[in-house]
Amino acid sequence: MFIEQPPWYYRVLFPGVTWRIPAEEKCVYLTFDDGPIPEVTPWVLDVLDTYGVKATFFCVGENVYKHPQVYQMIIDRGHQVGNHTYNHIQGIRFWTKNYLANVDKAAALIDSPLFRPPHGHMRFPQVLSLRNRYRIIMWDVVTRDYSPHMTPDEVFHVVKKYSRNGSVIVFHDSLKAERNMKESLPKAIAWLQQQGYQFKLFNR
Repeated sequence: MFIEQPPWYYRVLFPGVTWRIPAEEKCVYLTFDDGPIPEVTPWVLDVLDTYGVKATFFCVGENVYKHPQVYQMIIDRGHQVGNHTYNHIQGIRFWTKNYLANVDKAAALIDSPLFRPPHGHMRFPQVLSLRNRYRIIMWDVVTRDYSPHMTPDEVFHVVKKYSRNGSVIVFHDSLKAERNMKESLPKAIAWLQQQGYQFKLFNR
């Protein structure tokens, strides 16, 4: 459970960031990390169109640079984008100055007030600096679709077990997650809609 839905005592280590959006109504925030890539992202966009769902894509700057047409597809279809650093680097492995420079490099390609740190790892000074410039979006449910130890059914079960009002749900439009995500994502969306959940985008 610690990975799939971080407990409250872990969340307090990151003041001023968004893990979940408290809500009385049945709603969730569907997000995707690590794209855009031509092998996976267009397929995700087609699925979202099929179900009439809007989502937020936290994009890696290097992928945006390599695949600008795919990035533009996300925007043209009415979805949100967010900054996920330029090289998908973990903040705890870099000095704050270097980490912020990597975020800025991505920002030159990704016009968004939203930021998500890869793996959710940041040093405290990085949190303090970035939260003054971005709305930092973490997650309430991470599907672990990227894991070779998970099956598509197990990924789907994570969504069913942990989703609640206001949950921020993470899938990945990446090659690593492709096998699990392509089977579990349509099931997850259909199940959430059957349960009465609406899909929302983040306020800027």
